[in-house]
Amino acid sequence: MGNPVVHWELWSGNPERVSQFYADVFGWQIQAQPQMNYRYVHTQSERGINGGIIKPESGPMPGNMTFYIDVDDLAEYRLKIIEAGGRILVEEIDVPGMGSFSLFEDPEGRVVGIWCQSE
Repeated sequence: MGNPVVHWELWSGNPERVSQFYADVFGWQIQAQPQMNYRYVHTQSERGINGGIIKPESGPMPGNMTFYIDVDDLAEYRLKIIEAGGRILVEEIDVPGMGSFSLFEDPEGRVVGIWCQSE
């Protein structure tokens, strides 16, 4: 099956300003979701992947950008990550009606997500 990158996120201290920047420069359509502290980004292209912009709350979300890799079983991949020398930062968060994700740190400290879509 393979494990493609399916989503990306920019983490920002000022999501409104950053959203306006990317909309102005690249013509991205950005829809605010205040109840989720999130902004969905549609890049207006069939050739890439869409993403989001978020202002992280305190917690294990360091850095300023990440991407999400599609997997079929979060628990299985969390074990693989640990066995390969990574560290789990967020066990599992459910996104209602869409799926769930975990965040991990690779051996060099990059924060990356794994995503499992709801069936």
